[in-house]
Amino acid sequence: MAYRSFEDLDVWKRACQLAVSVYEQTRNWQDWGLKSQLERASVSIASNIAEGSERGGKDFIRFLRIAAGSAAEARTQIYIAKRIGLINEEDFESLIHESKGISKMLTGLIKSLS
Repeated sequence: MAYRSFEDLDVWKRACQLAVSVYEQTRNWQDWGLKSQLERASVSIASNIAEGSERGGKDFIRFLRIAAGSAAEARTQIYIAKRIGLINEEDFESLIHESKGISKMLTGLIKSLS
């Protein structure tokens, strides 16, 4: 896998867009606890990809696994938000689809580096 910087990685680009989408979605939420958790988890995905990429080697794989964990955490919080009525069906489906796609990309990247 040849790339010059984490900014070249499609998974990092998609993770950044997911974080932006989450912030747009949660902008008017009054549930500050869930809002904060979901925002932090979504930002953590792209951040861990970037940090691991800069560290390189085995650290990269470790940070990709952390990013995958953050994607699962964010997805769980999206399910909860849907169940308590904070998010509509269309936005829910979009965020879930994107988070699952990012998880699959992370899994593939981890396998290719292992």
